[in-house]
Amino acid sequence: MITHPDRDALQNEIHARPRQPVTTPQRVSHIALLRPERGAPENAADPLASLCAGLGIVAPASRSGHFFADFGAFRLKRERHGEFDDYTVYCDGGDPREPFGRPAIDALPAGWLDTLPGLLIAATHVALLPAQAVPDGAATAAFGDTELCGASIADGAACAYSDFQVDARGFTRLLVLDRSLSPTYAGRVVQRLIEVEVYRMMAMLAFPLARASAVELDRVEASLEALVRRLETAPVDDEPEMLREISRLAATVERMAAAVGFRFAAARAYHALVRQRGADLRQQRLPGLQTPTAFLERRFDPAMAFCASVGHRVEALAERIARASALLRTRVEIERERHNQELLAAMNRRAQLQLHLQQTVEGLSVAAITYYATGLAGYLFKAMKAAGWPIEPDLATGLAIVPIAVAVALGVRHIREGIRRRLGAEPPA
Repeated sequence: MITHPDRDALQNEIHARPRQPVTTPQRVSHIALLRPERGAPENAADPLASLCAGLGIVAPASRSGHFFADFGAFRLKRERHGEFDDYTVYCDGGDPREPFGRPAIDALPAGWLDTLPGLLIAATHVALLPAQAVPDGAATAAFGDTELCGASIADGAACAYSDFQVDARGFTRLLVLDRSLSPTYAGRVVQRLIEVEVYRMMAMLAFPLARASAVELDRVEASLEALVRRLETAPVDDEPEMLREISRLAATVERMAAAVGFRFAAARAYHALVRQRGADLRQQRLPGLQTPTAFLERRFDPAMAFCASVGHRVEALAERIARASALLRTRVEIERERHNQELLAAMNRRAQLQLHLQQTVEGLSVAAITYYATGLAGYLFKAMKAAGWPIEPDLATGLAIVPIAVAVALGVRHIREGIRRRLGAEPPA
């Protein structure tokens, strides 16, 4: 058997991003950085390779999609995704009185974060603490005076709290109280909570684009409506200008579709991932709190619905412009056919006039040729009389007019028929 060249890569893809087991208590910090756009300047050296070299750790391969290493004071994981790279820092321990007092990201060398390429799109602190070590009310106090969301997750094995607010350092915060999580399951729970936040922010990248596109769509729709109204009463002379206008509108919508197509498709994919990760958490309500999923349904889902509606508007507007363009082109074609019919009618009239003129010219030609031929015959008859022939020249000339005219007419007709046969024309009825 011949093995497919990509079989090993495809087989190993499901193991490419293993979930790291974590023990309680644990502090986790996560950042997601949008990868620089193509053509944008990038750092020549990989900051992670520099960090590994400085601390005696084997550096990752340049194309490695996943990296994890224990640096002693902290553990660091990097994952490369389609549009972004994320870094997760793990540190053991945690203070139940101040769950976010010493975030894990502070364990990194000073200034190293500033060397990372890309734009920060999501940042989250996670505090994983034993539930029995956190007194009642401490979860609410950790977030201050904000609208708190919380739920029992993992079939009651833990509780998760967040206000989805950004703190002074630009991080959202998640508090997880461990009731009976195993290290492996705790690692999956932490990863799912982080992914909900990252994928939510990646999906929201489409929202500003949708708002800007909606404003431009309003202008294009108004222009198209005015153009369609003109189609009913506009004179023929306005058709070239209307064709230019509808072509401009079509180009505008195509530009918008190209600009928003990828972003909206990515938003749909990220939205689906947020829903899936939320379902994987298996949430149950806590008294007096709305679940994170319910919070997102109330705040996040409308934004995604707006993006979807703008995408549908772009597609619908493109179809409307196509129909209006077809209608206008049909009108132009009808007008062109009418003009062509008028031209053909004019050509027929000119052909008939030419035929009449030709027939008149042919009649005059027969008369002229007959006249000259009769004159020549008269000279011939006079010569014959002078030669002693018993002939009367005037009488013979008069009698010769009719046969000469008939012969000339037949000769002209023969010539005309020969020309028609050479040109492939049918003789007139």
